[in-house]
Amino acid sequence: MSKSENPRRWFVAIAATFTHLGLGTVYSWSFFQKPIADSFGWSHSQTAWAFSLSILMLGFTAAWAGTQIEKYGARRLAFTGVVLYGLGYMVTYFGLRAGSLMLLYLGFGIIGGFGLGLAYVTPVAAVSRIFPEKQGIVTGMVVMGFGLGAFVMSKILAPFFLDFFHGDLAKVFLWSGIVLLVLLPFFALSLGDFKAVEIEKSHKPNIFAVLLKSNYILIWLIFMFNIVAGMIFLSFQSPLLQDLMKASGVSDPQILEKSGATLIAVSALFNGFGRFLWGGISDRFGRISTFRLIFFIQIVVFVMLIFTQNTLIFSAGVCIVLLCYGGGFGVLPSLIRERFGAGLMAPVYGATLTAWGIGGILGPQITALLKDAFPKGASVYSFAVGLALITIGFGLSFVLKSKMKPANQ
Repeated sequence: MSKSENPRRWFVAIAATFTHLGLGTVYSWSFFQKPIADSFGWSHSQTAWAFSLSILMLGFTAAWAGTQIEKYGARRLAFTGVVLYGLGYMVTYFGLRAGSLMLLYLGFGIIGGFGLGLAYVTPVAAVSRIFPEKQGIVTGMVVMGFGLGAFVMSKILAPFFLDFFHGDLAKVFLWSGIVLLVLLPFFALSLGDFKAVEIEKSHKPNIFAVLLKSNYILIWLIFMFNIVAGMIFLSFQSPLLQDLMKASGVSDPQILEKSGATLIAVSALFNGFGRFLWGGISDRFGRISTFRLIFFIQIVVFVMLIFTQNTLIFSAGVCIVLLCYGGGFGVLPSLIRERFGAGLMAPVYGATLTAWGIGGILGPQITALLKDAFPKGASVYSFAVGLALITIGFGLSFVLKSKMKPANQ
């Protein structure tokens, strides 16, 4: 039976999607940013480092994991990753109980981020391997799960546990970690393993030589600029929305908090659906052309956001930017496989996720520093930074060659 006729591969794709759904709860950080900062008197920048470290660790651990899938197997790496991610939430509980910033960084940032990196790349590489004819749409479906994780946390898990434990933030992390540890290992162990794609040694390029090629560097930069723009909102969309609402006269803390949580949830749907939508579009119109359209749409949105203080327009802009942010993740796996071949897909894809790690530092920290330095004008300055980076990415997309022979051929 050929791969395309194997019904079990759809079971693997669904397990991969649910694995990413659990991992994507990291994107709900904006829900916790302001309450944690206010509760302990930490600055926005100090608090945001927990999220930044998590994404940084994710990116660089994924780069290593991409080179190790065929050695250790997708199951083992994914299982180890989801367990560490759940344990990171539990260490975060102790950090908040003790009021320790260092324990928060260790739990949510380092342990959780390390687990994310191990478990993120393996499901994508697995489905890319068994769906050679549906690259964009199927890998887009898997990473769509990651985008939807913020909805699960901000609208289901966190509100339930906050209500049940009477607003105790620490217990939200403890019990969310327990839920993740109970559910995610089952999906991770369902991924299966796959053998290496055979490439003759005489034709197998050195991975580091591939990563130093100008076309690869351009892909890395284009992906990174898209990441930074999205991270401006992922880490601070709730506080930025609440700032705009306060400026318009809303002062009820419950209304502000619920509005922020609703925006996180709705934008998570756009983030998740964007991965599936843009992945499918790239199958039809090409990967680079799709990236150009993603950048162009964001340029229009950021220009609009700079000149408005309307909360509805802001919310719509966040959703559209995150639709495009998710699109970058939906297009990237198939772009990497198309450009560098099936044999190099996992290691090159993993290496490219370091751009995610760098973007996870730059995006949240730029916004955090602006909020600390310019509380009233932080949103406009953040949008201007996002516009500048997206414009650079848009320009670079025209430098990148539209077609390129795979590196292993």
